[in-house]
Amino acid sequence: MASEINMPGPVCLIENIDQQLVANQEALDILSGIKQPVVVVAIVGLYRTGKSYLMNKLAGKQNGFSLGSTVQSHTKGIWMWCVPHPEKPGHTLVLLDTEGLGDIEKGDNQNDCWIFALAVLLSSTFIYNSIGTINQQAMDQLQYVTELTDLIKSKSSPERSDIDDSANFVGFFPTFVWTLRDFSLELKVNEDSITPDDYLKSSLALRKGTDKKTKRFNEPRLCIRKFFPKRKCFVFERPAPTKQLSKLETVSEDDLSADFVKQVAEFTSYIFSSSGVKTLSGGILVNGPRLRTLVQTYLDAISCGTVPCLENAVMTLAQIENSTAVQMAADYYNEQMVQQLRLPTDTLQELLDVHTACEKKAIAVFMEHSFKDDEQEFQRRLVATIEERKDAFMQQNESASLSHCRAELEKLAKALKESVSSGDFSVPGGHSLYIEAREKVEQGYEQVPRKGVKAKEVLKSFLQSQAIVENSILQSDKALTDGQRATAAEQTKREVAEKERELLRQKEKEQEQVMKAQERSFQENIAKLQEKMEREREMLLREQEKMLEHKLKVQEELQEEGFRIKSEMLKNEIRQLREEIEITRSISSLFSQILDTVGDAFMKVLPGVGKICGAGLTALHSLIK
Repeated sequence: MASEINMPGPVCLIENIDQQLVANQEALDILSGIKQPVVVVAIVGLYRTGKSYLMNKLAGKQNGFSLGSTVQSHTKGIWMWCVPHPEKPGHTLVLLDTEGLGDIEKGDNQNDCWIFALAVLLSSTFIYNSIGTINQQAMDQLQYVTELTDLIKSKSSPERSDIDDSANFVGFFPTFVWTLRDFSLELKVNEDSITPDDYLKSSLALRKGTDKKTKRFNEPRLCIRKFFPKRKCFVFERPAPTKQLSKLETVSEDDLSADFVKQVAEFTSYIFSSSGVKTLSGGILVNGPRLRTLVQTYLDAISCGTVPCLENAVMTLAQIENSTAVQMAADYYNEQMVQQLRLPTDTLQELLDVHTACEKKAIAVFMEHSFKDDEQEFQRRLVATIEERKDAFMQQNESASLSHCRAELEKLAKALKESVSSGDFSVPGGHSLYIEAREKVEQGYEQVPRKGVKAKEVLKSFLQSQAIVENSILQSDKALTDGQRATAAEQTKREVAEKERELLRQKEKEQEQVMKAQERSFQENIAKLQEKMEREREMLLREQEKMLEHKLKVQEELQEEGFRIKSEMLKNEIRQLREEIEITRSISSLFSQILDTVGDAFMKVLPGVGKICGAGLTALHSLIK
């Protein structure tokens, strides 16, 4: 619930200690407790440009993020403030205020580059804050965007050497918002009013030429256009007289420029309504624990001297989340079995029916919370875990049946045993009396409800234990001839043999029931896997088509502006993306890649499924045609 988020002020998320970036445990612990989806808004810009003021307004507070009042960069590292989202119930707004870029005390800009890159990687909306107009100086200050290709990788190993890895950036980069502070120009072109967005668009226009100066001019503009498909611009006039600017957090809104207050309100309204949940490739929504994992994974890569890789981060996240998903699903299965089972069950099939229903729900729980289980490693682990727990419930069921049957039979046979001990059957005709008394015990035992799967086995053991007693009574019965004794003994043997056959038939039937349950498990796992892959395919297709749409738009704009060579450079990216879209559209090819792996893996996990796996795989083939 949103009310559970209780951060009175921001805490440092990533500390900058001697230009080494280190995660702060307190902030990580806070993220671990946020189970809601997170909307992550990060702001970067030169130091002393008023970034923190805007972030405080997004937090709905006058104070919080430190504004500072000197020429020194005040915020160090990246600070985090988590607040209930004001317009999206059940969501948390995570605000990230970054250390001011360009602090001369640092000596070099490598630290700034990593701050910039982390803000891009962690956010769903990325705000760049600057002073004045969008001129070449402002673009030069945004040099970090041109270095992202060296600081971030989308894939651990490129699939094609002829395609720049940065071609995939558009698929996961955040919305780009440029905020211009102390803006004093009139937004007009040829006496016609234009919007801040129009101003940004015109400022990102390229110049023709191949010289070094033109290249420097075009590079950041081209990067912004290529990497950030969704862009927005806000302008803010000077909020108050110069003397009040150093203490802006203490100035009442009534003493601020009315236009500035209105502009800030428009800015916050846009951020609240348009900023989406932080989402990773494949439509993976990020919550607090997932954001924590991303922070740790990216910082680990930086500290090791490697480049943060989105694919590696997602795989690390998947390993953690999928392990948790297996545990959640297995625990759910256990809880449901305990709730629904009444041991001993009357038959094994009764237990297996409950197992099948609980397993189906458990698989659904796993599918809901797992992702990127491309080799079905964790799904196989769940299948094996549920199979083990099913076996454990079967053993508990057998134990309960044994205890119940033995106890009931002991009570029913008490009178019989007492009669044997007192010699009631050691008389002429005693064998007939004994058979009558024993059959009465058997009839009483037959009437006992819910004896369970060990009923026949316990009865057989009882009859075996009585064989010596019966034979002794039979041989000592003076009323019987030798022929009658032989006939009676033969009858007893036939009855014992029939009990053996009944027990064998029961075991064969139960084995068949177990195998059918495993077949149902196999089919359910395959069906749920198919559903999940279809959803992931649709999500991937939407992402790819969105990327294609953006690349085609950039290509068209470059052609219209006369940059044919730059437009041609996008052709390879567009061609590759179209090929990937065609592959994604073919669901059969996706399933055929995992068919053999899934079949072999489940045969190993489910001991009896090998005999029915041919039918299972045939069914799977029919599903994917």
